Amino acid sequence: MITLSSDFGSPYPAAMKGVVLQATDAQLVDVAHDFPRQDVRAAAFWLREVLPYFPPAVHLVVVDPGVGTDRKAVVVRAGRHAIVAPDNGVAVPAARELGDGVEVFEIQVEDPASSTFHGRDVFAPAAADVHERGVEAFDGYPEYEPFEDFEDLSFPTPDLTGDVLRGEVLVVDGFGNAITNLPGRLVADRMGDSVRVDGDRVPSERTYAAVDPGRRLVTVGSHGNVELAANRGRGDDAFDVEPGSPVELAW
Repeated sequence: MITLSSDFGSPYPAAMKGVVLQATDAQLVDVAHDFPRQDVRAAAFWLREVLPYFPPAVHLVVVDPGVGTDRKAVVVRAGRHAIVAPDNGVAVPAARELGDGVEVFEIQVEDPASSTFHGRDVFAPAAADVHERGVEAFDGYPEYEPFEDFEDLSFPTPDLTGDVLRGEVLVVDGFGNAITNLPGRLVADRMGDSVRVDGDRVPSERTYAAVDPGRRLVTVGSHGNVELAANRGRGDDAFDVEPGSPVELAW
């Protein structure tokens, strides 16, 4: 199995699939091609949330603001999974969820046909190659060299000390839910009550429908983080936040 993820929209992923299918008959599964454009952190967050639900696979990931520059192309191996991606950190959080250890290998790239579409010319051929050679065995070939100086990526750590808990919005999903880096356990025992968000008292509920349509609420998403939401509305608009916005919770 090879999964595909990108910020390409359409039709560019079709070209990547065509290249892959010339080299392998692997099952292809689209994860998403509508990640926020050139937003490495957002893509890394969603990959961390989604890829662990897959059986062992090769994951082709292209969110690549540095395409055509001297940034490296890598394979990140974690357990029985391999993520083929640019060396900008996009693969690392997911890899740490997929396996106990992370191994990174630089893909030896020679003169890709295009300087603007490495998804087709570099990453798709590499993903097919890793799949055919095997996740456990591909590093025995000279095209892949161990690489220790890779770009890491981690998410900001909230400040959970004191009476006011401080974090930030990591991503906003398609429904407008503003997903923070504050752990959901902080509000788990306050469901049906309320919390203060940036000084305003807001209901804390287990479901969106627990408040009237259009009303704001705080809840815990399926990812386990605190969300700022609005029933049948957009939480980012209702709370006037976006990725990177600071968030304060108090009781």
